[in-house]
Amino acid sequence: MKKTYKFLAIVALALTVPIVTGCFDLSEKWYSEVTPDTFFTTKEAVSEVLNRPFTHAFWYEKTDRWYLQEYTADQLCQPQRGSDWYDGGSWARYHHHEWTDEESSIWQTWRGTGMGISLTMECQKDLEGVDYPSLGLTDDEKKDNVNQLNCLIAYFYERGLDYFGAFPIEIDPLDSVLPRSTPKHVYEHVESMLKDAIENCYPATEDNSRIIGMSKGTAAALLARLYFNANWYIGEDHFSDCAAICKDFLDGKYGYYKLGATWNECFGFDNKNSKDLIWAHPSQMNYLEFSWLYTYTQHYNMYQYFGVDNISAYNGNGLDPSTAPDGTAYTTNLGRTYSKFNDKDLRKKEYVYKGGTSYEGMFIVGPQYANGAAIKGGREYSGKQLNFVDYCAKMSTLAKGGNPSSLSSTIADGEENSLIRWVKCPIASDINYRWSAYEPVIRLEEIYYMLAECEMRSGDKAGAAKLINTVRRRAFANYDDPDPVTASNLNKWRMADEWGIEFLGEGRRRTDLCRWDLYTTQSWWDHQPSDESRTFYPVPVRAISGNNHLTDDPI
Repeated sequence: MKKTYKFLAIVALALTVPIVTGCFDLSEKWYSEVTPDTFFTTKEAVSEVLNRPFTHAFWYEKTDRWYLQEYTADQLCQPQRGSDWYDGGSWARYHHHEWTDEESSIWQTWRGTGMGISLTMECQKDLEGVDYPSLGLTDDEKKDNVNQLNCLIAYFYERGLDYFGAFPIEIDPLDSVLPRSTPKHVYEHVESMLKDAIENCYPATEDNSRIIGMSKGTAAALLARLYFNANWYIGEDHFSDCAAICKDFLDGKYGYYKLGATWNECFGFDNKNSKDLIWAHPSQMNYLEFSWLYTYTQHYNMYQYFGVDNISAYNGNGLDPSTAPDGTAYTTNLGRTYSKFNDKDLRKKEYVYKGGTSYEGMFIVGPQYANGAAIKGGREYSGKQLNFVDYCAKMSTLAKGGNPSSLSSTIADGEENSLIRWVKCPIASDINYRWSAYEPVIRLEEIYYMLAECEMRSGDKAGAAKLINTVRRRAFANYDDPDPVTASNLNKWRMADEWGIEFLGEGRRRTDLCRWDLYTTQSWWDHQPSDESRTFYPVPVRAISGNNHLTDDPI
């Protein structure tokens, strides 16, 4: 009966889980009158069980995992804004690499990773027992479905490897007391599952029907990622293995993909049709809305600018500043996010929604207006026009005629207008398009950039530059890039900048810095170098208290 009850909980979730912005209700419900034998009577039942783990992946890509990738790196931060966003100092601890094993985001990431693995394994186990031909499905479709879940399990394990350096390997999803496996063991486990998925999943097609689930292309891209970061995951160089997959990818071996003509095709309101996308999470008004970046980034009153019917945001994160309060430019190699974009870069324009599926720009900077009227602040600048600035300081406390250089600039010194805001995926006032942009998880540009870095590391800087420029030039009018990458200007700093420019805010910055050994060794803004132990996160104390087999020393 235990097996039946476990299955029933998953089915109940698949059918009844309420979707809200940013979180899911994962409480279990039990239905003793339903069993796997009686449930799997239609094709739709198979789809329901197959799709359930992907709703967890939709949740998993957000908030806590994203915080650990972005707030601990050099491009984005969550400053304290007066009395807002102190939260016990956790954001400053992430920023300064001073986190503890009691941090909520670390615990939720450990828990969410294990939950994803267990849930996907259970769904896979149930599908393996289904007689597909009796439902009008083929054995090849069964093989594809089972290996889509193999691919998803591998994705969660790779995330556990990335965040924690090692993770428990489950054999049975009912196991709850497991030690951590070694990084090498996890790495080989992920590699094996992804190779099976590449062999048995269907390839991508021109109609984009595979971007929500997993395809050969998804599995291949994830395996390329694994090889790409093997140097810091397990201390082995697998860049040539990564390059081989990327070359095959661009040659069409894994299905049909095509680089978009513009920089924002893969992010736009109709990006579900973009051949750039390898894996994406669906979004639709009032259903699985991809709206959390708006909520956590924009100011409370900017709903007026976006025309989103009083949908207030939290006035949260912004770009790490490029200048001190007096306008002096920072000079560190990392950070200085806004200044890294060329002034002619089309992405550096102010974000403007133009109606239908049309928009331009990616940033919110300077004085803000809505329908010609000034948008006012609500905290330090109550009654005054909002003016987003590229520094972080308590400018409102400066006496008239005072010198801004006297102000401190740290993550604790934010005000409501501090830091430039960003809009990676567009926001529409028209409810027909408002949250219609899918959330990109893996896109073709990543294949180009992985191959470029591999070529650079092998000594072919000219080949690397060509690959980067193929992607980069789309962000300039008439493809006229005033500062293209060349063999002579390409070094680790330029490569790190190009990753940051192209993939700003996509939940990967920490990983890219770790691969170049920059994450714990470099300074940016008010962040100072930490130490190598901060490359990975600790096993959270809540996990250890529930499982005495867990320690920070994997076996």
